[in-house]
Amino acid sequence: MKRIFALVLALSLALLCLAPAMAEETEKTGVTMRVASLKGPTTMGLVKLMQDAEAGLTANDYTFAMEGTADAISPLLIQGELDAAMIPCNLAAVLIGRTEGALEIAAINTLGVLYVLENGDTIQSVEDLRGKTIFSTGQGTTPEYALDYVLSRNGIDPDSDVTVEFRSESTEVASAMLNDAASIAVLPQPFVTSVLMQNENVRVALSLTDEWDKVGDGSAMITGVCVVRKAFAEEHPEAVDAFLKEYAASTEYVNANPAEAAEWIAELEIVGNAKIAEAAIPACNIVCITGEEMVTKASGYIDALYEQNPEAVGGKPADESYFYIAASEE
Repeated sequence: MKRIFALVLALSLALLCLAPAMAEETEKTGVTMRVASLKGPTTMGLVKLMQDAEAGLTANDYTFAMEGTADAISPLLIQGELDAAMIPCNLAAVLIGRTEGALEIAAINTLGVLYVLENGDTIQSVEDLRGKTIFSTGQGTTPEYALDYVLSRNGIDPDSDVTVEFRSESTEVASAMLNDAASIAVLPQPFVTSVLMQNENVRVALSLTDEWDKVGDGSAMITGVCVVRKAFAEEHPEAVDAFLKEYAASTEYVNANPAEAAEWIAELEIVGNAKIAEAAIPACNIVCITGEEMVTKASGYIDALYEQNPEAVGGKPADESYFYIAASEE
């Protein structure tokens, strides 16, 4: 009898211990989301979500694709072969116009990550860039538009007062800095950290985020946003809302646990090694901003680019139809 009582007691205690775990089990939506992102900070914020999805700990099921350039993602969005994607903010505005509103911005995922690097010590202000040759990546995307905006607001004509040498990949610009082929360059994180760790003569001369803040009339510099397919969001609002919560948790985890996140980032070959990734994370401005704050910041950024070059954002300023706001945030 004592043995039976002991067994019953042990089983009862075991069930009590299991109860909290069972209660915390993620409620599944039964929906699979197809998500694409760019190799860089926008994917760095996703890595915890990727780990959780692989372990079956997420509300949605996911397929992830990582591309080197936005050109590989754009046609998939236009053709409806993706449900969400992390892309440059200005490109999001262009695609929203091109698809007649078939896409919506659901979150800001990366704030400013662009820096002016110098192999020397002559650049102390934006004015010091006048007459200089600047190597940069991102022609027709965020790096070009951000640099042009900051130069123009400081009275420097980007077309005549400086010479910008564009390269197709950030790795090419980084290589030029490391090999002394370039003395001034615009680079995003984590390439900035990689160059600084490999060449002690290179320094961060300017943060384009800081320089934007000085002249941006309250707008914020935004590198990347998350867009969702409007038809998917209308059919599966619970899945999109779950994704935004899981993505926010992922970015928070990456920022709070850079050493662990850096290992995942290196495994995915987003960055060359974990040491560089860990050092770069604090400077990558990885976020997940949704709701009205997203609308205010993204609208301001798109409108600022529109004033400078309407075609950079698809020929019109942003309006409320550009944005997806979860029901819980309305």
